[in-house]
This record gives sequence, C-alpha cells and structure tokens, in this order.
Amino acid sequence: MTRTETATAGESSVVAKLSTLDRFLAVWILAAMAAGLGLGRAVPGLNDALAEVEIGGVSLPIALGLLVMMYPVLAKVRYDRLDAVTGDRRLMISSLVINWLIGPAVMFALAWIFLPDLPEYRTGLIVVGLARCIAMVIIWNDLACGDREATAVLVALNSVFQVLAFGLLGWFYLELLPGWLGLGDGRHLDISMGKIALNVVIFLGIPLLAGFLTRRIGESKLGREGYETRFLPRIGPWALYGLLFTIVVLFALQGKTITSRPLDVARIAVPLLAYFAIMWFGTFALGKAIGLAYDRTATLAFTAAGNNFELAIAVAIATFGVTSGQALSGVVGPLIEVPVLVALVYVSLAWRRRFADGQQLTLAPQEG
Repeated sequence: MTRTETATAGESSVVAKLSTLDRFLAVWILAAMAAGLGLGRAVPGLNDALAEVEIGGVSLPIALGLLVMMYPVLAKVRYDRLDAVTGDRRLMISSLVINWLIGPAVMFALAWIFLPDLPEYRTGLIVVGLARCIAMVIIWNDLACGDREATAVLVALNSVFQVLAFGLLGWFYLELLPGWLGLGDGRHLDISMGKIALNVVIFLGIPLLAGFLTRRIGESKLGREGYETRFLPRIGPWALYGLLFTIVVLFALQGKTITSRPLDVARIAVPLLAYFAIMWFGTFALGKAIGLAYDRTATLAFTAAGNNFELAIAVAIATFGVTSGQALSGVVGPLIEVPVLVALVYVSLAWRRRFADGQQLTLAPQEG
C-alpha cells in the first residue's frame, strides 16, 4: 500500500470514529445559526436583554460560550512542546507578516473595491480586518487536525500585537492611508488599549491559564497517559457545545438586524467571502511552499483567515453606535465566517492526504 493510500485509509478510519456531534458538525452549526436568527427575530426584546448582560463592553453570554469552547482545546495542548514552535522561524515570521501586514491590507483593498459607495459598511469591514483571531480559530484548527501547540503560540502572539497595534493600524487604515490615496474618507477609531487588553485577557488569558493548570495538575495526578486517555475525552465534547451556544447567542443578539436588511448583508458578504478565500488558500499555499508540515500549514492558514469578531463588533458599537453601518458589518462578519471556516475545515482535511507525497503528513489523529 502506498503512503497516499495509507493516508486515505487513515482519514476514513478517523471519520468512522467520529461521534455524531463531530460527524454532522456543519449541520449543527447551521441549525445553531438558524435558531439564533429565529430567536432574535421572534422573541421581542431578546436582543436587548442579552445585550444588557455585559461588563466593560464585553457580552457575558458570548464570553461564557467562548470560554467553554476554548478550555477543552487548550487543556489538550502539551505545553512542554512550545519551545519547538517558537524555534520555527518560518512559522513565526510568516504568521506575523500575514496577520499584521497582509491581512489588514487585503481587507482594506477589498472594502474599497466592493463598497466604494457605502462608507459606513466599508469602515466596518476594515475594523473586522484589523481584529485578528485569538479565540474561535482554536477550535477550527483542532477540527482540522492542526498543530495545537503552534496555535497556542500564534494566538498568544496575535493577542500581544492586538493590544499594541490595533489602535495604530486603525489610525493608519482609516485616517492616514485614505488621505495619502486621495480617497477622502478619514475616520477616527476611538478605542483604548485598556479595552483591547481586557478583551484579550477574557477571551485568551482565562482559558489559556485554565488549560495550562488543568494539564499540569492532571498530569501530576493521573500521569500523561491517564490524563489524555481518561480525562480529556470527558471534557472534549464541551468545546463544540460551547461553540454552538456561542453561535446561538451571537445570532440571537443580531437576528433582527440581519434579517431586516438582507440586501445590505449581501453587499457586505461579497468582500468577506473574497477575503476568507484569499487569506486561507494563499496562506495554505505559502505554508506548503516554505516546507511546513500539514499540521502547521493548517494552523497558519486558519489563524490568518479568522478574525476576532467580538472585538470588531465591540469597537464598532463603541465608536459608531449600535445601529450604525459599521456595527452591521461587524455583525455580518461571523455570519459569513462561521460557515465558510467550517467548510474550510473539510477542505483542509481533504488536502491532508496530498502532504503524504512529500512525507509531511502525520497519519494518526492528535491525541485527546
């Protein structure tokens, strides 16, 4: 049997072992989106009631869902292997360049190309492009059998740059660059480093610390094998439960807005679709070209394509108002991102077999 045939057989066995929840993930996610939109539309005042449950501009229901979603995945990370990731200069440099130079520039260009006559929506999309993903990417990467340790390092790196660079890049892309290009669309982005830091602490710091402590304490009590074979399978399904809960809450919050403005949503969706395709496929091709193994290539691609929708929505609402076009662009972001990245998980797994020809494929699924 050739290596490619072995890889295909390995993929089939992995699929066969998936639980019902995992195997029909796309169905459950679409159902969660529909349920959230339906609840937001059908239940009077639900979106306002959910929006009021927040602290410092952070929605507590969404925060709860994201924390439940991220904790099991971060508890699976083998933190003693992080040195091998930080020593991979190809991965680290590529991630920084793609996330903080190329990603925002691509979104800026697409926003102006597709929405030249709609400045509010255009500004909202640019804000989405500045908010690099530090949360949901963890579960997309895990579903695609990416490198968990690399994901932990890259999202931590993104979180540091998010605190330091978000405001600066907002000024550059919304005020300085349009003036240089004679576009005359200068917009001020009023967001403090403290608020961004709070966002990072809640959506990455808390689950990362919980996952690290769980791994350390669990291994000390059960040993590595016992921890990964007995404990992790018990908490594993909660990642997807948290994801589905987050999706329902998110779309319930904005269900009325989305369903009442379908043509505007369609206009905003087009550049978003182009953005996700360019970022994911371009980064995946780059990873393969520079010789990264499949798991790190997948990690690089998903961290490049994903965005921190919670931060983008919070910034848009705080700066421009809850009923603004900028806020609607932020809301449409996850409406498009969630199903697209779910589809890209399956595309990524299909590409996994092609790496066998270069002997870069890990045939066995990750532990836990």
